Amino acid sequence: LQNVRIDPSSISFSMWKDIPVPFYMSVHFFEVLNPKEVLQGAKPVLNQRGPYVYREFRYKTNITFHDNDTVSFLEYRKLFFQPDLSNGSEEEYIVVPNILMMGAAVMMENLPNFVKLLLSGALAGLKQEAFMNRTVREIMWGYEDPLTDTINMFVPGLIPFKGKFGLFIELNNSNSGLFTVNTGMKNISRVHMVDSWNGLKKVNYWRSSECNMINGTTGEMWPPFMSPTTLEFYSPDACRSMTLVYEQSGKFEGVPTYRFVAPKTLFANGTDYPPNEGFCPCMQSGIQNVSTCRLNAPIFISHPHFYNADPALVNAVEGLHPSKDQHALFLDVHPMTGIPMNCSIKLQLNLYIKQVSGIIQTGKIKPVVLPLLWFAESGSIEGSVLKQFYTNLVLIPSLLGYLQYIFLGLSVLLIVLAAALMAMSQ
Repeated sequence: LQNVRIDPSSISFSMWKDIPVPFYMSVHFFEVLNPKEVLQGAKPVLNQRGPYVYREFRYKTNITFHDNDTVSFLEYRKLFFQPDLSNGSEEEYIVVPNILMMGAAVMMENLPNFVKLLLSGALAGLKQEAFMNRTVREIMWGYEDPLTDTINMFVPGLIPFKGKFGLFIELNNSNSGLFTVNTGMKNISRVHMVDSWNGLKKVNYWRSSECNMINGTTGEMWPPFMSPTTLEFYSPDACRSMTLVYEQSGKFEGVPTYRFVAPKTLFANGTDYPPNEGFCPCMQSGIQNVSTCRLNAPIFISHPHFYNADPALVNAVEGLHPSKDQHALFLDVHPMTGIPMNCSIKLQLNLYIKQVSGIIQTGKIKPVVLPLLWFAESGSIEGSVLKQFYTNLVLIPSLLGYLQYIFLGLSVLLIVLAAALMAMSQ
């Protein structure tokens, strides 16, 4: 119990502070093979590219202990491209939707026609089209686009940022917010449980108190002596708490584990799963509208390839092949300590695109939730850390178990011998 608390004197503290597990982020892009046809109303044909793999380093700073059995910290992530593990380079070009333009078009759908016509003219002057051909590096880490200044001029505040635009531009060399979690010093059953995030006890992105709740841990460790039921964590990337369910017991490199997976209801809509009504307005089951925490852009998250989603989403495009083996997320956790031994968290980013009256660049695009990319953050305990785990949590307890039976056997033998000697003496 002492060694799983967040305490500088505990064995697990250094592991909690600077995670020794090698994490990797693998990114798969969906290239649009028929952009001209899509503009005429055809079904998008997609081709998966990648993975583009990044080594991920995580470390905590600003660690501050409080009197109420909590500790605050900022966790930073640094990502470094790994060419030898990737299927392609960051300099490769990929045809994807013009995310900024198509997103802004949908966001402006209900504005007066003259505003949309003015923007459409400006887009033509800037030679902006519905699809763009850019490098992996640009799409992920940002590119200069005069469109941001143009949109801010016509509709101030629609996209409250300037300069470069990139899907992962805020991920590298940044933190995921100020977390305050329980240390477990007074109550071990609360260790790692989130007390607040950025000073908030709950978020305000969603339409119900239940959906706005910050539940569970930060997703790194859980309280010890876990039961095979559910596991909760708060994800700033998804802007919500997530609940995983127990699937099976197993072993990772000889260490016993519980496997937790996402239930089919995780991204279900409010019709199929009423508790998710607070995440609406919803579309088909299997995708979650995160526009309220993504600058009101028409962004949806889901499992990769719309795994566990309404088949209509898969059928609306060509090139998707949902598979549990390839696209389901999982966490293998050592139940005695609550420490993950092996994990792969997978999410897909999708953009809702459609024809918008008054903006000619959107052509005759039929409404569709178009996959942009999916990524997996994976890691497993290995090397000296795994050896220490196996020795302390498997080998020593097993030896103690064997010794227990040996001592029990010796005790029985001694009792028999003592009885025999007593009988002989009589």
